[in-house]
Amino acid sequence: MAVDDVADTLAAMGPRLRAAREHRGATLTGVSCATGISPSTLSRIETGRRKPTLEVVLQLAKEYGVSLDELAGTAPAPAAEPRTAAPLSFGDDKAVVPLTRYVGGLHAHKHVLPTVEGPPARPRQVSHDGHEWLCVLYGRLWLALGDQDLILAAGDVAEFDTRTPHGVANASHAGPVEYLIMFGPQGERLRPRTPPAAGRGSRQANRAQAGREEQP
Repeated sequence: MAVDDVADTLAAMGPRLRAAREHRGATLTGVSCATGISPSTLSRIETGRRKPTLEVVLQLAKEYGVSLDELAGTAPAPAAEPRTAAPLSFGDDKAVVPLTRYVGGLHAHKHVLPTVEGPPARPRQVSHDGHEWLCVLYGRLWLALGDQDLILAAGDVAEFDTRTPHGVANASHAGPVEYLIMFGPQGERLRPRTPPAAGRGSRQANRAQAGREEQP
């Protein structure tokens, strides 16, 4: 393996380790207690600020029940198998339902944030390589994206480069908020295969033109 390939593989380890941890519904604190690796070290590895050593990779692969090939992104995709819905597993003050069973590539999760008590603090932000799509299913979600603060309601969708600092929180006291996340750790992108709704662009253009014509 060339030096550049090794560097690229190590750079991709962080997001895959994060995906493996979230797939098991484990917290950084819980993994730290099980492995002896500090939460801050785990966080830096997951966000790409620190390259993992072989010893650390072996420990985490054993803890997460994944192979080194999966963490390196060289394992073939598993054949589709019938599976039951995964139960909610709690970690980092949220419930996580993994919707994909492999590590690496595009993967999806359903997240549930519990009802908040008192005014919520601005979400803690993180940044890492990858691209993310987020869709709110129920409730109101506070998305802190860089310097922006967005309140997303059911049906709202956000797409962003995860190198932009980002974080989420429940924005409502009325109940929990549920949302879907699809994440591409290597910059994999969704590829729409259907054209925009017919006539939508032309109707918008016609309205804009009509507004200009009405101006003196």
